[in-house]
Amino acid sequence: MPPLWFRVHDGVLTVTLHVQPGAKRTEIVGLHGDALKIKLAAPPVEGKANEALLRYIAERFGVPLRNVELKQGGQSRHKVVAVSGSTVSPEHLLKQT
Repeated sequence: MPPLWFRVHDGVLTVTLHVQPGAKRTEIVGLHGDALKIKLAAPPVEGKANEALLRYIAERFGVPLRNVELKQGGQSRHKVVAVSGSTVSPEHLLKQT
């Protein structure tokens, strides 16, 4: 059975995330149900957490920030992001936890 927290279609990786803003440091925690859980050091104020999340995802997947897009969940802990142009496997992120 394929993982439910990500999928690849036409070269675009879509990742389902559970985000916890306001943490001591930014890090990938592991899986949280059908989502990848990420703790963010940024506070959930005026879009700062979303900006920090997109920068973090771009860094982890080795792509420019312009290749990462928030598709769903702008005001929610449950988010969906799309990443294009990455050669990094999503499973590799779990091995770094």
